[in-house]
Amino acid sequence: MKKFSWGHGVVIALASFIIFILSMLFLFPNGQKNSEMVTDNYYEEELKYQDVIDAKKRADELQEKPVYSQDKNGIKVTFPKDADNSNTTVKFVLNRTDDQNLDIKKSVQLDANKSFTIPAQVLKIGNYTLRLNWTKDKTDYRLDYDVIWK
Repeated sequence: MKKFSWGHGVVIALASFIIFILSMLFLFPNGQKNSEMVTDNYYEEELKYQDVIDAKKRADELQEKPVYSQDKNGIKVTFPKDADNSNTTVKFVLNRTDDQNLDIKKSVQLDANKSFTIPAQVLKIGNYTLRLNWTKDKTDYRLDYDVIWK
């Protein structure tokens, strides 16, 4: 039986490198399937982003912020008790980063409990970004939540 020499080490190192490169070639693209741009009008929306920054800042400065909770019925978003249905308009976007066909965008009215529910029937298992926009007394607010629906 031959002893292990530096030549054997070079062959093993080269073979390991080739296997590594081939695995990256075949395995890495599988993780990138269905990655799409968040919006088709990216550049136009980028110009309006200062309004979004201002709305997020105003929402962060609120004493009480809207909160969300999950149960078997769906995702429930509850606003603070001082929210007034007559002068508050609420919109939400539920973005799915891996498939834009699963995005949900809607304007809603708050119920008597100052809340609304996104039904479980329209949700698929996975990660979402909940973008909550509301206007109160002609002032815009925005909060973003990362949601994992199971």
